[in-house]
Amino acid sequence: MVRKLYHGSPNIIEHPKFGYGKSYNDYGLGFYCTDSLEMAKEWGASIDRNGYANCYDLDCAGLEILDLNGPEFCILHWLAVLLENREFDVPSGLALEAKEYIRANFAVDYQNFDAIIGCRADDSYFSFAQDFINGTISYRQLNNAMHLGKLGQQFVLKSERAFERIRFTGYEIAESGTWYTKKMLRDKSALREYFNVERNKRQRGDLYIIQIIDEEMKPGDLRLR
Repeated sequence: MVRKLYHGSPNIIEHPKFGYGKSYNDYGLGFYCTDSLEMAKEWGASIDRNGYANCYDLDCAGLEILDLNGPEFCILHWLAVLLENREFDVPSGLALEAKEYIRANFAVDYQNFDAIIGCRADDSYFSFAQDFINGTISYRQLNNAMHLGKLGQQFVLKSERAFERIRFTGYEIAESGTWYTKKMLRDKSALREYFNVERNKRQRGDLYIIQIIDEEMKPGDLRLR
């Protein structure tokens, strides 16, 4: 199976290199792509310069791909990976306890996979996760918030074997005036919906991180579906 992928960047990248990048990205070191050409253009453009949506074909035959959207996972598995790689503020004892509990009980052995599919934590989405571990929003609200603004999924190449299978097929220019503006509007839309619809809209029976910890909820708990 050949999968079409796109990578937004200020540069044209014909040969993605294994071992390069930032270790503190959502899923650690890797090459971050998307199935969406439009999303790649948003990621590639900046406020004062054009960028590129690099286009690739990836031969997935024989690759071990971790899909964090699978039925065996919940949003806390994604959050456990995020907590391992990104820096979270822990301003309270609850936040620290939440961070330790999630990492201890929902850890994913993602480093042994060739590639990962999962949510992308842009600035606003990262703040949603932060609010959850701080006890500000419920589990339901976190799940809903991750779909605001339709940020989509990212596909991350992790192994040397995966890098050997990717082939550059060209690029499209991402004009700053168009695509950076769209990126900012998407982020603002997500934040506006979050504050208007989710952050202050507690529902009876909502599940908060303190309850998840106190009741020692684990993967497979039906309340986490």
